[in-house]
Amino acid sequence: MTQLVFATNNLHKVREVNQILENTEGGTLLEKFNIVTMSAIGHTTDLPETHETIIENAIEKARFLHKTYNIACFSEDTGLEIDALDGKPGVHTAHYSGTRDPRSNIDLVLKQMGETPHRTARFRTIICLILNDEQHIFEGICEGKIRFEPSGTEGFGYDPIFQPEGYDETFATLSADIKNSISHRGKAMQQLLEFLKK
Repeated sequence: MTQLVFATNNLHKVREVNQILENTEGGTLLEKFNIVTMSAIGHTTDLPETHETIIENAIEKARFLHKTYNIACFSEDTGLEIDALDGKPGVHTAHYSGTRDPRSNIDLVLKQMGETPHRTARFRTIICLILNDEQHIFEGICEGKIRFEPSGTEGFGYDPIFQPEGYDETFATLSADIKNSISHRGKAMQQLLEFLKK
């Protein structure tokens, strides 16, 4: 069995990935790979994210772990791109307000958008897998719009203000099963899982 390290200690992301595995043919996959977080290999500090695009940051994190520990791993980086804000917060999504506090980040986004009716946005996730010393990239995108005020208590991050296309509810009010089936991270993870099954 090959150990595959998920380059995060973010428990919200870990929970989502586990839910995706449980609701797919992950059982077969788990016979081949033992998916663990960084804490399982003793790495508890944040990974470097020094670039201005999410794909570069995803690659940087995976390469850092692979080089440091010589392990098979995959990293993930996600950005919220709001058209009215010229694609911001983008690569700075997690700490847009200068902190990692979700409420502060949401408040800043809503303040900057004001009452503009142009509220289209998307979540974009990039996954970088390094397996057998080869690098592979997977991308998931979820189109939607930004609500005028938060709604719901599920999920994390900007979920209370992001309404995915085709739905009347925010990510924070949808069930985990529905969210994972349509979300940016869910789509990228599905591509990763399909690749690993091969």
